Amino acid sequence: MEEQLERTYIPYSYTYDQFTVFFHGDRVYIGEQNYPIGQCCVDILNTDERVFDEIDRRVNDFVPAAWELLRVKSNSAVAVAQQKMNAIWDAIFALPVYRDLNMDHDCNYHALENLFSNKEKWGLVQEPRSEGREIYQGMIEGFESFCHEIRAVRQQFALIAERYFEPLERRSSAAYADGYSQFYADMFTLSANILEEDFSQNFQVELSFVPMMHQTNADEIFIAEKTAFDSLASFLRTEFYRGLAAGNAPRRCHNCGTYFLLTSGYNTCYCNNIAPGETERTCRKVGAHRKEARKKSNRSPAQTEYDRTYNRLKQRKNRKKISPDEWNTAVAEAMQILEQTERGELSDEEMRARFQAL
Repeated sequence: MEEQLERTYIPYSYTYDQFTVFFHGDRVYIGEQNYPIGQCCVDILNTDERVFDEIDRRVNDFVPAAWELLRVKSNSAVAVAQQKMNAIWDAIFALPVYRDLNMDHDCNYHALENLFSNKEKWGLVQEPRSEGREIYQGMIEGFESFCHEIRAVRQQFALIAERYFEPLERRSSAAYADGYSQFYADMFTLSANILEEDFSQNFQVELSFVPMMHQTNADEIFIAEKTAFDSLASFLRTEFYRGLAAGNAPRRCHNCGTYFLLTSGYNTCYCNNIAPGETERTCRKVGAHRKEARKKSNRSPAQTEYDRTYNRLKQRKNRKKISPDEWNTAVAEAMQILEQTERGELSDEEMRARFQAL
């Protein structure tokens, strides 16, 4: 039995476009770490946009050197391109998920050097229409699209969390399914009528089921879903939707504005981080008091109009003049009007007219 377990738990090593995680219940196992499912999505949402700007900068620095290597074909050109590639790895491998994996440093940090030293493979790369050239070009294009894909994922998660989940009165897998169905219907209509394409949430993964030893209890073994991914974006989408099915979802703290993972069975709008301006008290401890105080004073005209609209819509829903779905949609639109006004995108007159139309 011990020999079988040793074969099962080989320490994996990974590249950025080929890595494996394990799912079991409401946990995701990444390298030596495990998290409540959905936590990695929260960590990506809270990653500073400047991190992705820096990755883009390093990619833009690398791409000309990668193409120059094909033209010059010298050891010095390899060294320059490899150095610039390694700067990309340093930034990418510090991101959530990657930072917990046992990355294959020889494969990643010596990729171009190993390729250049292999005469057969390097010869294939030199052929413009060969499979080797396609792989080389695909590597470059993968770098160029990496941050674009992660930004798209972040934007989608934020949209779902704030527009479709924030109005929910309950926080459960069933409630999230209702919110997601509205998002899906809206995106399907948008894609068909405006983009003239099908809305799809499909992506390829490789799935198998394996016995796994508990990380802290050596006597406990369970069946885990071993899932292999070819991109960080695919993993994040998988974790996000698996999290919703388990009743976990990202939520933006109403006090400090950062995202936190709202786990199944809880419905709070405040995180447990130290609140801004505090040294010990968390947002959860001080947020409700501050929010109530803000409601009673210093309300802007837009916030006052939003309160009136919200109360009017709530009365209509209670009197069954509008359905719960219509209520959720209207409140989400009212929140959007409020946010647009506070960003200066709507005048007071436009704001009032749009609130009155709801």
